[in-house]
Order: sequence, then C-alpha cells, then structure tokens
Amino acid sequence: MSQTITGTDFHFPGQKQVYKGKVREVYFLEDDLLVVIATDRLSAFDVVMPKGIPYKGQILNQIAHRMMQATSDLVPNWMRAVPDPNVTVGVRCEPFKVEMVIRGYLAGHAAREYTAGKRLLCGVPMPEGMRENDAFPEPIITPATKAEKGDHDEDISREHILQRGLVSESDYAQLESYTRALFRRGTELAAAKGLLLVDTKYEFGRGPDGTIMLIDEIHTPDSSRYFYADGYQQRQEKGEAQKQLSKEFVRQWLISKGFQGLEGQTLPEMSDAYIQSISERYIELYENILGEPFVRADISHIEERISQNVLEYLNSR
Repeated sequence: MSQTITGTDFHFPGQKQVYKGKVREVYFLEDDLLVVIATDRLSAFDVVMPKGIPYKGQILNQIAHRMMQATSDLVPNWMRAVPDPNVTVGVRCEPFKVEMVIRGYLAGHAAREYTAGKRLLCGVPMPEGMRENDAFPEPIITPATKAEKGDHDEDISREHILQRGLVSESDYAQLESYTRALFRRGTELAAAKGLLLVDTKYEFGRGPDGTIMLIDEIHTPDSSRYFYADGYQQRQEKGEAQKQLSKEFVRQWLISKGFQGLEGQTLPEMSDAYIQSISERYIELYENILGEPFVRADISHIEERISQNVLEYLNSR
C-alpha cells in the first residue's frame, strides 16, 4: 500500500492546542490562525475506518480550496492559504452548532427516511409519490446538529434550532440565505462538468470580527453527492440506480456487509485491494468534479513534507 497520513503530531510556532476530528486535524495557533491537516482517514456512518485511503486528504483539500475560491464572492470564508496539498491555513471561527444540509434530490439519508414511510424531514414536507433520486420541486434545507466526537449528527428542524437557542433567528436567516446561494453556485459549477449536485452540507462560524464565515470544506465527495447528468432521466424512467460521485459507494459496501455504525455491529475488514479501489474512486471524483487530471503529490515522506511547507509559510508571513 502507498503511504498514507492517518494521524499527526506537529509542533508549530505559536501552537496553543490541537483538535482531532474524524478526518481533519486542527492546530490552533496564536493570532486566531488555524492550520488544518486533511488526513487520509475515511469516515462513514460517523465511524472512522481503520485504514487510510491513499491521496484522499489531498483530494479533499484541493477540491475544497477550489470551491472556496469559486464562491468567495457570495460568502466570506475562513481560508487564507494552501501551503501544502493536504493543508489549509485560515482564520479561527467560532462554529455554529448546526450543519446546513441542503438537498436537491431524494437520495441517501432522505431516501432511506422516505422509504421508511416518513414524509417530514427536519420539519420540511416531502411530496408523496416520489421515487428515489427524483428531484424535489425546490431544494430543501434539512439541518443537522453538530455531533460531539464519536456521536452521530442528528436531524433537527428550524423550529427546534431556534427553540433551543442554537442559533439566533437573524443569524439562521443569514445561514439559510447563504446556503441557498452556495447551492445554486455549486449546481452551476457541477452542470459545467456534466454533473448534478444532489445534496451537500455547509458549515459556518463567526470570525474574530463577528462576520459569519463559511468554514470546513465544500462541494467535496465527502460533504456532497453528485450524479452524472448524462443518462440521469433515462435511468430514472427505467428505475435504475444513478451513476454517482460521492462516498456513498463506501456506505453501500458497508451496508452490504451488515454495518451501519449501529451498536453491536462489527466493522468489516477492508482488504488492501479494496482500499486501493477506494483511492481510485476518489481520484475519479476529483477529475470529474474539477475537470482536470489529478496530480499525485510526493507521499514518500508525507509528514516531513507537510511540516516543511507549513513552516515555510508561517515564517514568510
């Protein structure tokens, strides 16, 4: 197997603390600066898989970088520099405790809820008579609460968000407005590459000056689902599965092995061959989403490369 990065232990100048999420590791520095490392860890059903996926961190980091650039005229974002293929440096924000999930199609979690007979998702009605992967009449926003480490994110309605005081009414209205604007732009960007942006999530935080900013990643295969536009309608009419670009294929493989992250379930073994096939699928995602060949970074000494590139950036500020 190629070398992967599944954990880090850096000590950067001015470092104050470190947070290790499911996929990213965040180094908090002085002056409200963050160094965020996109590792090669793979998370599904809020469970981190035991093996890393070659190049996954680079792929997610570089897609997010490009998508942040492509939406910076719509929403201020936290990103300031990308000194390494796996690293983004940005402004520290205080995250809102909700994820803004927006869905253009009945797919994934929404489809599973629909099949179970539910017609309300986060307080939003879903029309009767829909088939899996049909487009909603208008995109719907179905927020989720941000999980503490190791817990599942939970669906939540706008009303409950306001009742619990997770977000003020005026801030929530801004988050909804930003979410719809970002999804429209994401839909346009996807269409230019022959794709349909099916659903995605956006995360926001308040910056040091009080500005609401877009944080984390956007329009990546970990945070979003895409279908190929070519043949979409014909597949729907025939009741066939859609060709999609997301990590849903990993979720479906786990489901086929009897695992959905529930208590008592055993995580199935992933062979080296299957790990390599996931890496190849992520490279396919990159090339289709951005419309250009993926250039593999040198991963022979990946941690030294990251450390050197970050230190060079910090010393040049």
